[in-house]
Amino acid sequence: MLDQGDKAPDVTLQMADGSTRTLADFQGRPLVLYFYPKDDTSGCTAEAQSFTDLAAEFAAAGAAVVGVSKDSAARHQKFIAKYDLKVDLATDADDSVCAAFGTWVEKSMYGRKYMGIERATFLIGADGRIVRVWRKVKVPGHAAEVLKAVQAPA
Repeated sequence: MLDQGDKAPDVTLQMADGSTRTLADFQGRPLVLYFYPKDDTSGCTAEAQSFTDLAAEFAAAGAAVVGVSKDSAARHQKFIAKYDLKVDLATDADDSVCAAFGTWVEKSMYGRKYMGIERATFLIGADGRIVRVWRKVKVPGHAAEVLKAVQAPA
């Protein structure tokens, strides 16, 4: 389980535009990497919109924001267009990113157990180390809390 102070795994992100980026590509600036279950669902839409609402402030603080789910690049593009999202989205079709960050977990709903993405956020510092981890995220107020952590003096 990754925690504060750990070196973030240098995973490869498949971006919505079809490009690939590694976490090393973000080195030298903070990176907010947030994991969410599914595009265009109520909680995930609210979370993406909250990060979008604060996108200018994250950019002013020098931070990149990337959301990760298992949705396809095409689905991400539709999600971005539908809600005019201002954050980057990456697909984790092969489970490698979720596995590396420990966000692919057993969940339970109405007594049924299944595997899914735990809503979690990792703030990765300019040096590639994890500054802060939020697990089992509740969406209301979360993006603002993450922004405060980004803006906090190191």
